[in-house]
Amino acid sequence: MVTSRPPGSDSGHAPPGVWEGRDRGRLEDRAASTESPPRDGTPGAGSHRGASTTDAEAGGGDGSTAHRRRRGRSGKPRGKALPLWQEVIVLLAMALVLAVVVKAFFVQAFFVPSGSMEPQFVQGDRILVEKISYWNDDIHRGDVIVFDDPGGWLGATESREASGLLQRGLEAVGLYPTGGHLVKRVIGVGGDRVECCDDRGRVSVNGVPLAEGAYLQRGVAPSETPFDVEVPEDALWVMGDNRLESGDSRVHIGDVGEGFVPAEDVVGKVWAIVWPVDRLELLDRPAVFDAAALEES
Repeated sequence: MVTSRPPGSDSGHAPPGVWEGRDRGRLEDRAASTESPPRDGTPGAGSHRGASTTDAEAGGGDGSTAHRRRRGRSGKPRGKALPLWQEVIVLLAMALVLAVVVKAFFVQAFFVPSGSMEPQFVQGDRILVEKISYWNDDIHRGDVIVFDDPGGWLGATESREASGLLQRGLEAVGLYPTGGHLVKRVIGVGGDRVECCDDRGRVSVNGVPLAEGAYLQRGVAPSETPFDVEVPEDALWVMGDNRLESGDSRVHIGDVGEGFVPAEDVVGKVWAIVWPVDRLELLDRPAVFDAAALEES
């Protein structure tokens, strides 16, 4: 008996519904394989967008790198650099401020107004005066000091001051030697008795004769004018090393102040001769003033 088969039931031909199911399954499998990342970790088409975003965040682009450079290592934006001419002005202003501070508190330049301190100082010498020594210490015997004119000690030729706008400006910041001051050596301080002369013509302090040969002008007597004074507290008795040519405390005994210099008028201690170059010298206090007998008397 021959059995009849339904149409399309032949083994070589599947029904249309079966083929549609097979095709749909193949398409779904193909789509799934395309969207899934490969097993070796290489980004596929589905991960392309994420990879691009990661590169940008990592700073791989030129724009991001330039932005970081502009901000600097600290992460803050860098300020715009000043033009050269503005930098020069700023530097000059800082230098002037520094010079004023140095002049006011540390070191100041002066010139020697006369020959009263020869042989160590010659008229016109440029000297540096330091102020630090007297911040926390007293003025000592033997110090060479610069002090303001107590009144009438300087003559017209000795009170030379800066002339012209440039010199006055330099003087104001300490770059030009200041005038209107005197340079002398301290012989007696507050409470001392200073007198001249003993039987050998020497100056004595508290009864102790001074051996002044180390700094006096050779062949000049310690003093041709006799005196006997007691120095008030907060005052000084000063004398020039060239005793015959020095208008010092001895000359002004009869004036207001009786020849004593108020300690508050002292600008500072002479530290060095700086001009002319061939006279460069650092100063020390003469050893004669270190004698313990001066304090014990």
